[in-house]
Amino acid sequence: MPTSKIRIGILGAGSMGAEHAFSCGSIEGVEIAGIFSRTPERAAAAAKTCNARAVTDPRALIDDPSIDAIDVCLPSVNHAEFVTAALAAGKHVFCETPFALGVEDALAMIEAARKAGRILMVGLLMRSIANYEHVHRAVNSGEHGKLLSMMAYRLGSYLRVGGQDHKDHYSDPSTELMTFDFDFVQWLLGQPARVTAAAAGSARGGPGEISALLEYDDGRSATVLASGIMPSGFPFSVGFRVVLERGAFEHGLVIEAGEFKATFVRYPEKGSPEQVSLPDRNPYEQELRLFADCIVGKTDPALLSPERAREALTLSIANQLSLREHRGIDPRSIR
Repeated sequence: MPTSKIRIGILGAGSMGAEHAFSCGSIEGVEIAGIFSRTPERAAAAAKTCNARAVTDPRALIDDPSIDAIDVCLPSVNHAEFVTAALAAGKHVFCETPFALGVEDALAMIEAARKAGRILMVGLLMRSIANYEHVHRAVNSGEHGKLLSMMAYRLGSYLRVGGQDHKDHYSDPSTELMTFDFDFVQWLLGQPARVTAAAAGSARGGPGEISALLEYDDGRSATVLASGIMPSGFPFSVGFRVVLERGAFEHGLVIEAGEFKATFVRYPEKGSPEQVSLPDRNPYEQELRLFADCIVGKTDPALLSPERAREALTLSIANQLSLREHRGIDPRSIR
């Protein structure tokens, strides 16, 4: 356990690495010790924002005995390599979502954490966003009755060259976008019995927009929609609708020209819709604060467990299998 500040090394100096560096600056007792990027200019730019050391070799942070934890903000295809290396070096690890692209890599990271006796947490971001957390509490309380159905969506243009959120290294929507909402669905409903998907293609090949139906043995269902082929002028949009026996919740967020425009409405069983107002907070800071608290033993890491990330990954893989095989897939069969 650290005796003074928790010193964190960040692997990745892209938008997510920069966001994590900024968010950690608000957490008392946490210091960013260094930021890695293979591009010296990017490492230096990100490190300057938090007075950290810029490095172009990840081992400079992983092998530094003065660093307590590693925050992995690299592309998902690289997660297993660096997460397992950091754990083997005795570091606690926070890993961004998508956790992995295959179950084998996810299990390897989970086993590495068990073997090292270190904390491994995953950025299941929806669990740290106030609107999603509010609905989770409402569903668990039973105050609105049983959850009957839900839908969630995530729409962007990252697969279009020239799109507002274009990313060359991103994979198809089942992992890059749907993972977040698959985790939200499982947080509320648990693992479904069947996943059935349909998709429209993208110009670069593979699915560009996916609709997935998640069915439960008790008759309940969830729909998850994700698109990376919206027109370049379409703002990145996310949201959900949750229907309960005695009411419903609906949330929508549009990100346009750097501005966030959000709505969150509760529809009671009778009467007029009600706007839900919650305190504004930075979800990245929220999850990284939880990570820091877990390192010093203040709380339990179960909320952002890698096992929950693995479960969301199995839904992504079931989704991919359904698209290839044109049938419903039981995610419980994926090991």
